[in-house]
Amino acid sequence: MVKLLNKGWLYIPKTTRLYIKVILLVTIVSAITFGTGTFHPNKWTTDAITKAAEDKMVKDWDSFGFLQPSIEYTNDIEFIQAVGRCVDYLNLHRPHSDRVHKYIIISMAVLETGYGKSRFAQEANNLFGIRTWDPKVSQLKPLENPDAEFGVKKYKTKCDSVQDMVDIINRHSAYEDFRVERAEQLKSGVIDLNKQIDLLNKWSTNPDYTELVKRKNEIIKSILEEKLAK
Repeated sequence: MVKLLNKGWLYIPKTTRLYIKVILLVTIVSAITFGTGTFHPNKWTTDAITKAAEDKMVKDWDSFGFLQPSIEYTNDIEFIQAVGRCVDYLNLHRPHSDRVHKYIIISMAVLETGYGKSRFAQEANNLFGIRTWDPKVSQLKPLENPDAEFGVKKYKTKCDSVQDMVDIINRHSAYEDFRVERAEQLKSGVIDLNKQIDLLNKWSTNPDYTELVKRKNEIIKSILEEKLAK
């Protein structure tokens, strides 16, 4: 019987035999992967599942026409929550490796604008004091120096300024150390926001800037976690 089966196998076209082998191999690998992921979950497996779920969520959101959330507020708590919603939305469209932690972004926005009350936030939708030296870019000049060569960039929305802030941190050479530290923390699974904040010291010329951001971070963390607990 075995000889007959082997002989019969030889009569199957070579292309078909290769196709069958590939199917069998894929089936075996899939079974092993499923078993490993089910009974011995690892970081790669959980990350892949998380990414798949987020990708589906983004597609669902986009298909229903969900738009970038508007940052509107009448008090400090509403400002924190509104910026947080913007960050959540933007993060869904950005890989984990390029994300800046929500608490860091909100803390910097709070510090830079006084909870969204600054002139730059109100008139330029700029939550981080981002400057431009390009005269072709829409900008707002400092009141005390209207003839300055630079200006604070104007944005269509406040959430656009959040996106630009994250883009700057992800591409500018001044924040390379931050990007390296972020990658190492993501790989280890141990997140130290204070260490990340320390590596954003070039965002401001104020020598106390990162310490101020870290203090705000503790406040933001406390407020948001309290809201989630309710």
